[in-house]
Amino acid sequence: MGDRPREAVGTRDRGRPVVGNGYVAGSSRTPEQHGIVVGVDGSDQSTCALLWAAAEAEERRTPLYVVTAYTVPVFAASSMDAGYATVDDDVIRDSARTVLDAALSHLEGRDLDVQPRIETGDAAGVLLDLSEQAELMVVGSRGRGGFVGRLLGSVSSALPAHAKCPTAIIPICSGARLGHPELGADTGKGAPTAPGAVEPIVVVGVDGSEQARMASLVAAEEARSRGLALRVICSVAPFSGSLSWVPAPVDREALHADLAVQLKAGQEWLKSHFPDVDIQVNLVDGAPAEVLIEASATSELLVVGTRGRGGFTGMLLGSTSQGVLHHARGPVLVVPDKADPRLETRDSFGPMIAPGR
Repeated sequence: MGDRPREAVGTRDRGRPVVGNGYVAGSSRTPEQHGIVVGVDGSDQSTCALLWAAAEAEERRTPLYVVTAYTVPVFAASSMDAGYATVDDDVIRDSARTVLDAALSHLEGRDLDVQPRIETGDAAGVLLDLSEQAELMVVGSRGRGGFVGRLLGSVSSALPAHAKCPTAIIPICSGARLGHPELGADTGKGAPTAPGAVEPIVVVGVDGSEQARMASLVAAEEARSRGLALRVICSVAPFSGSLSWVPAPVDREALHADLAVQLKAGQEWLKSHFPDVDIQVNLVDGAPAEVLIEASATSELLVVGTRGRGGFTGMLLGSTSQGVLHHARGPVLVVPDKADPRLETRDSFGPMIAPGR
Protein backbone atom coordinates (compact mmCIF):
# COMPACT_ATOMS: atom_id res chain seq x y z
CA MET A 1 0.00 0.00 0.00
CA GLY A 2 3.01 2.23 0.33
CA ASP A 3 2.88 3.18 -3.37
CA ARG A 4 -0.69 4.49 -3.20
CA PRO A 5 -0.84 7.95 -4.82
CA ARG A 6 -1.66 10.69 -2.39
CA GLU A 7 -3.07 14.16 -2.85
CA ALA A 8 -2.28 16.77 -0.25
CA VAL A 9 -4.05 20.10 0.21
CA GLY A 10 -2.99 23.42 1.71
CA THR A 11 -1.96 23.85 5.34
CA ARG A 12 -2.48 27.05 7.32
CA ASP A 13 -2.87 30.80 6.95
CA ARG A 14 -2.36 32.90 10.10
CA GLY A 15 -3.41 30.08 12.37
CA ARG A 16 -6.50 29.20 10.35
CA PRO A 17 -6.44 25.86 8.54
CA VAL A 18 -7.46 26.36 4.92
CA VAL A 19 -7.64 24.26 1.77
CA GLY A 20 -5.46 25.39 -1.06
CA ASN A 21 -6.73 26.28 -4.51
CA GLY A 22 -5.30 23.10 -5.99
CA TYR A 23 -3.98 19.65 -5.16
CA VAL A 24 -0.40 18.52 -5.06
CA ALA A 25 -0.75 15.19 -6.84
CA GLY A 26 1.54 12.30 -6.05
CA SER A 27 2.80 13.76 -2.78
CA SER A 28 5.05 11.35 -0.86
CA ARG A 29 4.49 13.20 2.38
CA THR A 30 3.58 10.98 5.32
CA PRO A 31 2.64 11.92 8.88
CA GLU A 32 5.56 12.68 11.15
CA GLN A 33 6.16 10.12 13.87
CA HIS A 34 4.73 12.63 16.34
CA GLY A 35 1.69 13.53 14.21
CA ILE A 36 -1.97 12.76 14.97
CA VAL A 37 -4.18 11.45 12.15
CA VAL A 38 -7.97 11.84 12.29
CA GLY A 39 -10.37 10.37 9.75
CA VAL A 40 -13.42 12.47 8.77
CA ASP A 41 -16.45 11.70 6.61
CA GLY A 42 -18.83 14.60 7.33
CA SER A 43 -20.84 12.83 10.05
CA ASP A 44 -21.35 14.23 13.54
CA GLN A 45 -19.40 11.26 14.87
CA SER A 46 -16.36 12.12 12.81
CA THR A 47 -16.68 15.78 13.81
CA CYS A 48 -16.55 14.71 17.45
CA ALA A 49 -13.43 12.69 16.65
CA LEU A 50 -11.96 15.71 14.89
CA LEU A 51 -12.54 18.01 17.88
CA TRP A 52 -11.10 15.44 20.28
CA ALA A 53 -8.05 14.99 18.06
CA ALA A 54 -7.60 18.75 17.76
CA ALA A 55 -7.56 19.13 21.54
CA GLU A 56 -4.97 16.34 21.74
CA ALA A 57 -2.82 17.98 19.07
CA GLU A 58 -2.98 21.32 20.86
CA GLU A 59 -2.00 19.72 24.16
CA ARG A 60 0.85 17.75 22.61
CA ARG A 61 1.90 20.57 20.27
CA THR A 62 2.03 18.15 17.36
CA PRO A 63 0.73 18.30 13.76
CA LEU A 64 -2.84 17.25 13.07
CA TYR A 65 -3.51 15.39 9.83
CA VAL A 66 -7.18 15.67 8.83
CA VAL A 67 -7.84 12.89 6.34
CA THR A 68 -10.76 11.85 4.19
CA ALA A 69 -10.72 9.05 1.64
CA TYR A 70 -12.70 8.01 -1.38
CA THR A 71 -12.77 5.24 -3.96
CA VAL A 72 -13.96 5.39 -7.55
CA PRO A 73 -16.59 2.65 -7.95
CA VAL A 74 -16.82 0.56 -11.09
CA PHE A 75 -20.32 -0.50 -12.18
CA ALA A 76 -20.94 -3.53 -14.36
CA ALA A 77 -23.11 -2.83 -17.38
CA SER A 78 -26.30 -4.76 -18.11
CA SER A 79 -24.60 -6.86 -20.76
CA MET A 80 -21.13 -8.21 -21.28
CA ASP A 81 -20.88 -6.32 -24.57
CA ALA A 82 -21.39 -3.02 -22.78
CA GLY A 83 -18.30 -3.60 -20.65
CA TYR A 84 -17.84 -1.37 -17.59
CA ALA A 85 -18.58 2.27 -16.87
CA THR A 86 -16.70 4.35 -14.33
CA VAL A 87 -17.81 7.37 -12.34
CA ASP A 88 -16.00 10.65 -13.03
CA ASP A 89 -13.17 10.84 -10.49
CA ASP A 90 -13.36 14.65 -10.36
CA VAL A 91 -16.96 14.60 -9.11
CA ILE A 92 -16.16 12.26 -6.23
CA ARG A 93 -12.96 14.11 -5.38
CA ASP A 94 -14.86 17.42 -5.26
CA SER A 95 -17.33 15.82 -2.86
CA ALA A 96 -14.46 14.63 -0.67
CA ARG A 97 -13.01 18.13 -0.73
CA THR A 98 -16.36 19.52 0.44
CA VAL A 99 -16.26 17.12 3.39
CA LEU A 100 -12.72 18.22 4.18
CA ASP A 101 -13.60 21.93 3.94
CA ALA A 102 -16.48 21.43 6.37
CA ALA A 103 -14.19 19.63 8.81
CA LEU A 104 -11.58 22.38 8.66
CA SER A 105 -14.22 25.01 9.45
CA HIS A 106 -14.51 23.48 12.94
CA LEU A 107 -10.83 24.19 13.57
CA GLU A 108 -10.87 27.93 12.91
CA GLY A 109 -9.19 29.96 15.63
CA ARG A 110 -7.17 27.05 17.01
CA ASP A 111 -3.40 27.27 17.26
CA LEU A 112 -2.71 24.13 15.27
CA ASP A 113 -0.42 22.89 12.54
CA VAL A 114 -3.15 21.34 10.42
CA GLN A 115 -2.29 19.16 7.43
CA PRO A 116 -5.51 18.43 5.45
CA ARG A 117 -5.36 15.69 2.88
CA ILE A 118 -7.52 13.66 0.53
CA GLU A 119 -6.57 10.02 -0.03
CA THR A 120 -7.74 7.56 -2.65
CA GLY A 121 -8.35 4.01 -1.56
CA ASP A 122 -10.21 1.91 0.97
CA ALA A 123 -10.78 3.83 4.20
CA ALA A 124 -9.40 1.21 6.56
CA GLY A 125 -6.44 0.56 4.29
CA VAL A 126 -5.64 4.27 4.08
CA LEU A 127 -5.55 4.68 7.84
CA LEU A 128 -3.60 1.49 8.40
CA ASP A 129 -1.03 2.75 5.92
CA LEU A 130 -0.78 6.13 7.63
CA SER A 131 -0.56 4.52 11.09
CA GLU A 132 2.95 3.32 10.31
CA GLN A 133 4.31 6.82 10.92
CA ALA A 134 1.62 8.46 13.06
CA GLU A 135 1.74 8.87 16.81
CA LEU A 136 -2.01 8.45 17.21
CA MET A 137 -4.99 7.56 15.01
CA VAL A 138 -8.43 8.99 15.83
CA VAL A 139 -11.81 7.99 14.36
CA GLY A 140 -15.46 8.19 15.31
CA SER A 141 -17.32 5.12 16.47
CA ARG A 142 -19.80 5.40 13.61
CA GLY A 143 -19.99 7.30 10.35
CA ARG A 144 -21.78 7.67 7.05
CA GLY A 145 -20.58 4.33 5.76
CA GLY A 146 -18.00 5.80 3.41
CA PHE A 147 -14.99 6.43 5.63
CA VAL A 148 -15.33 6.07 9.37
CA GLY A 149 -18.46 3.98 9.00
CA ARG A 150 -16.42 1.28 7.29
CA LEU A 151 -13.94 1.17 10.15
CA LEU A 152 -16.43 -0.09 12.68
CA GLY A 153 -18.67 -1.81 10.17
CA SER A 154 -17.55 -4.70 7.99
CA VAL A 155 -13.88 -4.17 8.91
CA SER A 156 -14.43 -3.20 12.54
CA SER A 157 -11.29 -4.86 13.83
CA ALA A 158 -8.94 -3.71 11.06
CA LEU A 159 -7.77 -0.41 12.49
CA PRO A 160 -7.53 -1.05 16.26
CA ALA A 161 -6.22 -4.58 15.73
CA HIS A 162 -3.60 -3.87 13.09
CA ALA A 163 -2.66 -0.19 13.40
CA LYS A 164 0.99 0.41 14.19
CA CYS A 165 0.16 3.14 16.69
CA PRO A 166 -2.55 3.59 19.34
CA THR A 167 -6.07 4.18 17.98
CA ALA A 168 -8.64 6.37 19.74
CA ILE A 169 -12.29 5.53 19.07
CA ILE A 170 -14.51 8.53 19.87
CA PRO A 171 -18.29 8.11 20.37
CA ILE A 172 -20.91 10.73 19.56
CA CYS A 173 -20.26 13.67 21.84
CA SER A 174 -22.11 16.50 23.49
CA GLY A 175 -21.40 19.48 21.28
CA ALA A 176 -21.80 21.84 24.22
CA ARG A 177 -19.07 20.02 26.13
CA LEU A 178 -16.64 20.61 23.26
CA GLY A 179 -17.72 24.15 22.55
CA HIS A 180 -19.73 23.24 19.46
CA PRO A 181 -23.45 23.36 20.33
CA GLU A 182 -24.35 22.84 16.67
CA LEU A 183 -23.55 19.16 17.13
CA GLY A 184 -26.54 18.78 19.44
CA ALA A 185 -27.05 17.18 22.83
CA ASP A 186 -26.03 13.77 24.09
CA THR A 187 -27.99 10.90 22.60
CA GLY A 188 -27.52 8.36 25.37
CA LYS A 189 -25.29 6.29 23.06
CA GLY A 190 -22.18 8.37 23.38
CA ALA A 191 -20.88 10.69 26.05
CA PRO A 192 -22.34 10.73 29.58
CA THR A 193 -25.91 11.97 29.71
CA ALA A 194 -25.30 14.71 32.24
CA PRO A 195 -22.80 17.56 31.76
CA GLY A 196 -19.98 17.32 34.25
CA ALA A 197 -20.52 13.58 34.79
CA VAL A 198 -17.03 12.70 33.54
CA GLU A 199 -14.59 11.93 36.33
CA PRO A 200 -11.10 13.35 35.73
CA ILE A 201 -9.37 9.98 35.59
CA VAL A 202 -7.84 7.56 33.09
CA VAL A 203 -8.96 3.93 33.32
CA VAL A 204 -7.16 0.86 32.01
CA GLY A 205 -8.54 -2.67 31.89
CA VAL A 206 -6.06 -5.45 32.71
CA ASP A 207 -6.16 -9.25 32.72
CA GLY A 208 -2.56 -10.21 33.38
CA SER A 209 -1.57 -10.49 29.71
CA GLU A 210 1.47 -8.86 28.18
CA GLN A 211 -0.85 -6.77 26.00
CA ALA A 212 -2.65 -5.48 29.08
CA ARG A 213 0.64 -4.52 30.70
CA MET A 214 1.58 -2.58 27.57
CA ALA A 215 -1.80 -0.85 27.72
CA SER A 216 -1.23 0.04 31.38
CA LEU A 217 2.08 1.71 30.52
CA VAL A 218 0.41 3.82 27.83
CA ALA A 219 -2.48 4.59 30.19
CA ALA A 220 -0.04 5.80 32.83
CA GLU A 221 1.63 8.02 30.23
CA GLU A 222 -1.75 9.44 29.26
CA ALA A 223 -2.63 10.05 32.91
CA ARG A 224 0.66 11.81 33.55
CA SER A 225 0.36 14.02 30.47
CA ARG A 226 -3.16 15.03 31.54
CA GLY A 227 -2.31 15.47 35.21
CA LEU A 228 -4.91 12.83 36.15
CA ALA A 229 -5.06 9.75 38.34
CA LEU A 230 -4.94 6.27 36.81
CA ARG A 231 -7.41 3.56 37.79
CA VAL A 232 -6.39 -0.01 36.97
CA ILE A 233 -9.39 -2.34 36.81
CA CYS A 234 -9.46 -6.12 36.70
CA SER A 235 -12.78 -7.95 36.47
CA VAL A 236 -13.69 -11.44 37.64
CA ALA A 237 -16.33 -12.76 35.26
CA PRO A 238 -19.03 -15.16 36.54
CA PHE A 239 -19.14 -18.73 35.31
CA SER A 240 -21.28 -19.17 32.22
CA GLY A 241 -21.65 -21.38 29.21
CA SER A 242 -19.58 -24.57 29.34
CA LEU A 243 -18.50 -23.94 32.94
CA SER A 244 -21.97 -23.38 34.35
CA TRP A 245 -22.32 -27.10 35.17
CA VAL A 246 -19.43 -27.11 37.69
CA PRO A 247 -20.99 -28.58 40.87
CA ALA A 248 -18.56 -27.13 43.41
CA PRO A 249 -18.52 -23.37 43.64
CA VAL A 250 -15.20 -21.67 43.06
CA ASP A 251 -13.67 -20.15 46.16
CA ARG A 252 -14.05 -16.59 44.92
CA GLU A 253 -12.62 -15.15 48.12
CA ALA A 254 -9.38 -17.06 47.56
CA LEU A 255 -9.40 -16.03 43.90
CA HIS A 256 -9.90 -12.39 44.82
CA ALA A 257 -7.12 -12.57 47.40
CA ASP A 258 -4.74 -14.08 44.84
CA LEU A 259 -5.60 -11.49 42.19
CA ALA A 260 -5.33 -8.65 44.71
CA VAL A 261 -1.72 -9.64 45.43
CA GLN A 262 -0.93 -9.64 41.72
CA LEU A 263 -2.65 -6.29 41.16
CA LYS A 264 -0.68 -4.79 44.03
CA ALA A 265 2.56 -6.04 42.46
CA GLY A 266 1.51 -4.53 39.15
CA GLN A 267 0.70 -1.25 40.87
CA GLU A 268 4.18 -1.11 42.41
CA TRP A 269 5.71 -1.86 39.01
CA LEU A 270 3.80 1.01 37.39
CA LYS A 271 4.71 3.35 40.24
CA SER A 272 8.39 2.58 39.66
CA HIS A 273 8.06 4.02 36.17
CA PHE A 274 5.50 6.72 36.98
CA PRO A 275 6.17 7.86 40.56
CA ASP A 276 4.28 11.12 40.00
CA VAL A 277 1.01 9.43 38.95
CA ASP A 278 -1.72 8.55 41.46
CA ILE A 279 -2.32 4.89 40.60
CA GLN A 280 -5.35 3.10 42.01
CA VAL A 281 -6.26 -0.57 41.55
CA ASN A 282 -9.75 -2.06 41.58
CA LEU A 283 -10.80 -5.71 41.51
CA VAL A 284 -14.46 -6.06 40.58
CA ASP A 285 -17.00 -8.77 39.79
CA GLY A 286 -18.72 -8.63 36.44
CA ALA A 287 -18.54 -9.43 32.76
CA PRO A 288 -15.48 -7.67 31.31
CA ALA A 289 -17.34 -6.03 28.42
CA GLU A 290 -20.01 -4.63 30.73
CA VAL A 291 -17.39 -3.33 33.15
CA LEU A 292 -15.53 -1.67 30.27
CA ILE A 293 -18.63 0.07 29.00
CA GLU A 294 -19.62 1.23 32.47
CA ALA A 295 -16.14 2.59 33.15
CA SER A 296 -16.12 4.49 29.85
CA ALA A 297 -19.24 6.39 30.90
CA THR A 298 -17.47 8.26 33.71
CA SER A 299 -13.78 8.30 32.78
CA GLU A 300 -11.98 10.83 30.63
CA LEU A 301 -10.25 8.02 28.75
CA LEU A 302 -10.48 4.22 28.74
CA VAL A 303 -7.36 2.35 27.63
CA VAL A 304 -7.24 -1.30 26.50
CA GLY A 305 -4.83 -3.59 24.67
CA THR A 306 -5.48 -5.32 21.37
CA ARG A 307 -5.58 -8.84 22.76
CA GLY A 308 -5.59 -10.60 26.11
CA ARG A 309 -6.48 -13.78 27.95
CA GLY A 310 -10.15 -13.60 27.07
CA GLY A 311 -10.93 -11.02 29.75
CA PHE A 312 -10.69 -7.28 29.20
CA THR A 313 -8.43 -6.81 26.22
CA GLY A 314 -9.08 -10.21 24.71
CA MET A 315 -12.72 -9.30 24.18
CA LEU A 316 -11.95 -6.35 21.95
CA LEU A 317 -11.16 -8.61 19.04
CA GLY A 318 -13.44 -11.42 20.13
CA SER A 319 -17.17 -11.96 19.98
CA THR A 320 -18.03 -8.78 21.87
CA SER A 321 -15.65 -6.38 20.10
CA GLN A 322 -18.44 -4.57 18.28
CA GLY A 323 -20.43 -4.15 21.49
CA VAL A 324 -17.51 -2.68 23.42
CA LEU A 325 -16.46 -0.21 20.74
CA HIS A 326 -19.95 0.76 19.58
CA HIS A 327 -21.44 1.15 23.06
CA ALA A 328 -18.57 2.84 24.87
CA ARG A 329 -19.78 6.08 26.41
CA GLY A 330 -16.46 7.89 26.15
CA PRO A 331 -13.14 7.80 24.27
CA VAL A 332 -11.45 4.39 24.07
CA LEU A 333 -7.73 4.14 23.33
CA VAL A 334 -6.65 0.79 21.85
CA VAL A 335 -2.94 0.11 22.30
CA PRO A 336 -1.15 -2.22 19.85
CA ASP A 337 1.52 -4.72 20.78
CA LYS A 338 5.07 -3.43 20.76
CA ALA A 339 8.38 -4.12 22.40
CA ASP A 340 9.06 -2.09 25.53
CA PRO A 341 11.99 -2.69 27.91
CA ARG A 342 9.82 -1.70 30.87
CA LEU A 343 7.82 -4.90 30.40
CA GLU A 344 10.89 -6.94 31.26
CA THR A 345 10.98 -5.53 34.80
CA ARG A 346 7.46 -6.60 35.80
CA ASP A 347 8.34 -10.02 37.25
CA SER A 348 10.79 -8.49 39.72
CA PHE A 349 7.90 -6.79 41.57
CA GLY A 350 5.90 -9.86 42.50
CA PRO A 351 3.64 -12.62 41.18
CA MET A 352 1.91 -12.43 37.83
CA ILE A 353 -1.00 -14.42 36.47
CA ALA A 354 0.39 -17.75 35.29
CA PRO A 355 0.12 -18.53 31.55
CA GLY A 356 -3.07 -20.36 30.71
CA ARG A 357 -4.83 -19.42 33.92
